[in-house]
Amino acid sequence: MVISKNNFYISPEEYLEGERVSPIKHEYRRGQVYAMTGAKKPHIVISSNLIILLGTHLRNSPCLVLTSDIKVRLEEADCYYYPDIAVTCDEREINSTDDFILYPSLIIEVLSPSTASFDRGDKFADYQTASSLQEYVLINQSEIKIECFRLTPDGNWVSQIYRQGDELELMSIDFRCPIEQVYQKVPGIIL
Repeated sequence: MVISKNNFYISPEEYLEGERVSPIKHEYRRGQVYAMTGAKKPHIVISSNLIILLGTHLRNSPCLVLTSDIKVRLEEADCYYYPDIAVTCDEREINSTDDFILYPSLIIEVLSPSTASFDRGDKFADYQTASSLQEYVLINQSEIKIECFRLTPDGNWVSQIYRQGDELELMSIDFRCPIEQVYQKVPGIIL
């Protein structure tokens, strides 16, 4: 979640150096650094549910399920973001010790009111510069609603919305589950 912005240019190298010693996380976008705040309980429960579901599903695959502590480096967009969940199946990432990944196939963001329009707009546009990205998922934390953007073979992004009673499908990793499993134990959500 973005809460503050500096007013001077910082190089990607300066950002990474500072981020390695910073007690709080920051995202980087074209020379600007944005501090992030902690997430609320519904956000954390949704992310935890998905980490467990996806981790179990991909346990015996070459894919890695990564939490919000890993950055995604978007070289073409000149950005570093901390998605809530990232999945990479690229073998170049498996043995890398970098504190970022370059080749996400799936990115999941749990929306908050203060970041929803950015996550849906400019951030999504930046993520689209990752040639490996196949799906971008936005999860509403105050109602049962998940929007999945998929890259089609002809290079277009199409949206599919999942609601209560639906089965969530993430084609990039051949994953399916009842949407209620994503929202299990989320405060304020009635299943």
